[in-house]
Amino acid sequence: MEQDESVFMCSKLYIAAFKGNTQEVAGLLAGSGGGTPAAARRARQATAAQSNANRHGQCTVQEVTGERNTVLHIAAQQGHSSLIAELCYQDSFLLSTVNRALDTPLHSAASAGHADAVETIVRLARANLEEDVLRGILCSKNMAGDTALHLAARHGHRAAVERLVKLAPELASEANGAGVSALYLAVMSGSADTVRAIVVSCGDASAVGTYSQNALHAAVLQSSEMVALLVQWRPALASTVDINKSSPLHFAASDGDCSIIEALLAHSPPSTAYLQDSDGISALHAAALMGHVAAVRLLLRLYPACADIRDNQGRSFLHAAAMKGRSSIVSYTIKYKMLEHLLNMQDREGNTPLHLAVVAGEHKAISKLLACKKVHSHIMNNAGLTPADHIQDSTGFYSMVKLAVKFYVSGAQFRPERQDHVEKWKGQDLMKWRETTSKNLAIVSTLVATVAFSAAFNVPGSYGPDGKANLRGDRLYNAFLILDTIAVTTSVVATILLIYGRASRSHRSWVGFMVSMHFLWLALNSMMLGFFMAVAAVMSDKKPMKIVLSQLMYSGLYIMMTLLANLATPGSLGGVVQFLVGSRSEPRRRSKRRISRQFPFVIFYAFNVVAFIIVNTIVLVSVSVGGRLPQ
Repeated sequence: MEQDESVFMCSKLYIAAFKGNTQEVAGLLAGSGGGTPAAARRARQATAAQSNANRHGQCTVQEVTGERNTVLHIAAQQGHSSLIAELCYQDSFLLSTVNRALDTPLHSAASAGHADAVETIVRLARANLEEDVLRGILCSKNMAGDTALHLAARHGHRAAVERLVKLAPELASEANGAGVSALYLAVMSGSADTVRAIVVSCGDASAVGTYSQNALHAAVLQSSEMVALLVQWRPALASTVDINKSSPLHFAASDGDCSIIEALLAHSPPSTAYLQDSDGISALHAAALMGHVAAVRLLLRLYPACADIRDNQGRSFLHAAAMKGRSSIVSYTIKYKMLEHLLNMQDREGNTPLHLAVVAGEHKAISKLLACKKVHSHIMNNAGLTPADHIQDSTGFYSMVKLAVKFYVSGAQFRPERQDHVEKWKGQDLMKWRETTSKNLAIVSTLVATVAFSAAFNVPGSYGPDGKANLRGDRLYNAFLILDTIAVTTSVVATILLIYGRASRSHRSWVGFMVSMHFLWLALNSMMLGFFMAVAAVMSDKKPMKIVLSQLMYSGLYIMMTLLANLATPGSLGGVVQFLVGSRSEPRRRSKRRISRQFPFVIFYAFNVVAFIIVNTIVLVSVSVGGRLPQ
């Protein structure tokens, strides 16, 4: 439906109202460009009998903006109390007008936080309107179901909230269209002063929020000051649960703030610490799931019996921590004697914390549990699987190797099974991975061979008139030639092996693939060392600089090789060596045979890791010695 353009507000009136120019607004409404409010009233009285249709050159109070805001809405939004009074004197019914969003001028003033404007509007409404109209303005809800108090609380306007709850305290008991109270909105605004303004003045205020939460649920994630205000005002909030049966203590425990947890427990009955949500998760479970060891320690100190709480799957807080890899919680539980019974506790499916940690692939938690002699790694779940049997479920190659080495070193057992029924691990398509990796490595090895080959004809120190190198006979130059030759040879060999491996799909091609990686790594290191020797050879008179360069290269190689060794080593180096060397213990020998059948690449990988570390050590020693060689 189209509107008559004459109802839209003229620009001069809008700007004057926005700026709060009372005299100019009064003059525009009276038909003149200015003048005093008294003169404007006399002019209005002289023209009161004229209809709006005949006043084409004069602004009216009925004019609205595109969103149907009246001039009083604009004045209220900007907090111009004197202009509000002037407009209400002219037409008091403007106080009850609404815009497209059903906001009254009181909504506009409250949303902007203008406390004086709020009080002025209510005072004028009380003086000029009937009681039922006044109550209608105070309790009016906009399209979203918000009262003026909701809007002021949402934006954290303390002064406006104080005035509103003083003028109409019953507003604090109202929920908006989303079912949220003003107190909950005040908490969400982050303003503790706004929260205080409501709880101090309204003892029966509503605290309801979204998802059946109350204001305390939101407050525990805001500040301890708000929590203290709310639990002292209404202690019952601490034991009220939301739609998922989570209490404020669940929220606080999941956040890990011990001061808030203590405040909640100090003002709530002991049963609060034992409340469980719809999944059976207690506050202790929530803290353990998030790895908040201080919160776990606090809850167990205040209520040690809550350690026995199990969720709907029969899992303790240690199960939850192991499943999420919270190694700090696992360590604390292992050290705490009163919690020893949890180390081997089984859930409804028979899984111990170690079972769940292996399934989740949480290596830190697994290492902590396997290092504890009180943890029994031979326990089978309801499916007849020990924790070691879950290695088969690993989806990553490195994770599988790491778990196999860890369980071998700890002496873990697999389930009894006919060995001809043992299936090889198929967690990752290794053939596809090898083909992709071989293609990329072949490109790298070709580039290394090209660079090393060209370096042999662009020797340091250049050539003499006889066509021979100027630095021939120099030790560092000779070392450069040897290293460059090694780089060319090993990179070419690596390229050939990689090409052969892509063409062949036999098991022997895996040996060629791993050998090619060692040759390529040797070629890269030889090329770097050759570069260093070349630079050192042409710096005959700059020994300090040569030492600096050698230290820089040594430091860079050391950091890189140490990082790669740590990333590649499945567990500790001692554990890898122990796995390769083996043990005289019969159970260990059986375990290694089982691993070699089910995970045949583990031994192969462990051997190559040790060889990789040995090669790196030789290179580092060479750099260190090379930096001290005389010319």
